[in-house]
Amino acid sequence: MSNAKVLPLLEPADGQDVVPCCPPLTERPMTADEAETAARMFKALGDPVRLRLFSAVASHEDGEACVCDISDVGVSQPTVSHHLKKLKEAGLLTSERRGTWVYYRVEPSVLAAMGKLLAMPAAV
Repeated sequence: MSNAKVLPLLEPADGQDVVPCCPPLTERPMTADEAETAARMFKALGDPVRLRLFSAVASHEDGEACVCDISDVGVSQPTVSHHLKKLKEAGLLTSERRGTWVYYRVEPSVLAAMGKLLAMPAAV
């Protein structure tokens, strides 16, 4: 059993809006907890293989991909599984087993949260 912490990236607000895990970087200095949460997310994406896997899932048709469709990233299957596990532990991917295959999905709210974290303030 893993004792990894899944990051609470978002709490839905009235079903339409998304609330990022942390304020936009340009809004105010982050608290220690906010910085730790964001750092885990970015650390998981800091590996080129993980970033490729995350991108493959995010850009796949219907926003989900079977592991069989995304494993061609230049590393062995056990290494792919390791990297997918790290992305799941960081709260960036969810998965569902269907028969012998596992399907991965990037929740739209995760991408929205990442976008809001890095957003520039609106011009006045």
